[in-house]
Amino acid sequence: MIDLLLMIIGGAIIGWVGKKLARGDVRIPTWLTVACGIGGVLIGNFLYTLFFKDNTPGFDWWRHTWQVVVAAVLVTFAAGYRTKPRVRV
Repeated sequence: MIDLLLMIIGGAIIGWVGKKLARGDVRIPTWLTVACGIGGVLIGNFLYTLFFKDNTPGFDWWRHTWQVVVAAVLVTFAAGYRTKPRVRV
């Protein structure tokens, strides 16, 4: 239960930082920012452990850098998808 709470809080922080680093005018709701942050945490951890060893002592700055970059990419995609003009038939 505590892991879920930490993932939501960490996802919110990582998503907010990713939103600040994303290119352009990003206007997405808070829930989508948190979802992109959680996705950034999960995918960033997966990619980091795929390419590097998972035995860094102390605070792992590179892992969090991967998480923020992935979150910024997800926020950019989400903003582009939400602001895409809709064609009416």
